Amino acid sequence: MTHILAIDQGTTSSRAIVFGPDMKPMQSAQQEFEQHFPASGWVEHDPADLWATVQSTCKEVMAKAGLEAADIAAIGITNQRETTVIWDAETGAPLHNAIVWQDRRTARMCEELRAEGHGDQVTAITGLLLDPYFSATKVKWILDQNEGSRARAADGKLLFGTVDSFLIWHMTGGKAHVTDATNAARTMLYDIHKGEWSAEMCAMLDIPMQMLPEVRDCASDFGVTDLLGGETPIYGVAGDQQAATIGQACFKPGMLKSTYGTGCFALLNTGDTPVTSNNRLLTTVAYQLDGKPTYALEGSIFIAGAVVQWLRDGLGIISSASETQGLAEDGRGTVTLVPAFTGLGAPYWNPDCRGAVYGLTRDTSPADMARAALESIGFQTRDLWEAMRADWPDGDEAVLRVDGGLSANDWAMQFLSDMLGAPVDRPAGLDTTALGAAWLAGMRAGIYPDLDGFAATWAREARFDPVMSDEERAEGYARWQRAVAATQSV
Repeated sequence: MTHILAIDQGTTSSRAIVFGPDMKPMQSAQQEFEQHFPASGWVEHDPADLWATVQSTCKEVMAKAGLEAADIAAIGITNQRETTVIWDAETGAPLHNAIVWQDRRTARMCEELRAEGHGDQVTAITGLLLDPYFSATKVKWILDQNEGSRARAADGKLLFGTVDSFLIWHMTGGKAHVTDATNAARTMLYDIHKGEWSAEMCAMLDIPMQMLPEVRDCASDFGVTDLLGGETPIYGVAGDQQAATIGQACFKPGMLKSTYGTGCFALLNTGDTPVTSNNRLLTTVAYQLDGKPTYALEGSIFIAGAVVQWLRDGLGIISSASETQGLAEDGRGTVTLVPAFTGLGAPYWNPDCRGAVYGLTRDTSPADMARAALESIGFQTRDLWEAMRADWPDGDEAVLRVDGGLSANDWAMQFLSDMLGAPVDRPAGLDTTALGAAWLAGMRAGIYPDLDGFAATWAREARFDPVMSDEERAEGYARWQRAVAATQSV
């Protein structure tokens, strides 16, 4: 029992990765699933698709690796955060499709709560901003749409969970209704200071507390599953961005990582102190071990890698993401794309604006559009960088550790370094999210090193240093700021 199975349930696909005793990935399996868009700004998943793709990828990766359940010491889970599922406590049948973190349907609800004066209260308790991004208003919306559901929830007949909870419930045959502190901290129902569910927040949104899962450390006993054909413990759970923070070994205050997947999420470790942002960043739990939370400032961008997916599926100007690097090299930098497809995240938090393109001419080319798409990711990260530097002045000389699929794009990473005016480090392995979940499970199982030992294994594959002049950097960022201002004014 010297291997670890990591489940990475993401926004567009589910993956399963087997890690060996050296913490190196051996085999992986991945399966995409359908995205549902019932209305403008609405995003849903069929919960059955999440569970089915997790089952199939786990079986596939075990077969590819030639392993059996007896070879797996433990399972670690990382997941798309904030995505909300409510299901029947006996049958497991969902009450509604999963409402995805990108979904903006509760924007008006949030506006009404803000008008009632709840904004500061929400931030003080949860560290979050009152926004549709988080789970709480999604839960309220589902309950509001289903008559009698609150009574059922109060009787213990309906359960709420983020995706980790939903998967664990199914993996354990309904025996475990649990989550970890990082996922709980993203629901807007969790008191990050007291480390418990907030009765005040639940009362505000009329959410029965009986439907909430038990909150545990990131490395803990989350139950036992026969998913692999024998009894295997689930020992590690962390939301995807926190798992990436762990996988990047950002264990010291001031260390910063940014993950480029569907969205972009930057986390700055602030140690045992929850820092309140003055620049509309989020205060959240980076990880919790041995009952002790470590906090972070987080900036969330809703559309990062998804803008490349849009170039492929929406515009049809590329057939694969890798093509953007060559195209961007030929682009002229005359087009500015604001990818506010589902609103703008930090530091703007504008759920109502939509995407816009500026600088179009008759000779605008696919190369110009590809470059604009990749530049938008660097510009948005610069927004987060500026806010974090203001909230955490000690981080002025910080190096940004990057991961996620888009971090493999050299052009995008060089532009990112140029726009930040700071070094960008790419690790030797880009599966840092899955690695974080694997390490949590392996550490608790006793086959992986402790925190310090794990940090010592982090290795850099490439460093990107800024080469852009200060004048060019300032001009480019000013162009972006004008575009964002214009987009929000429409």
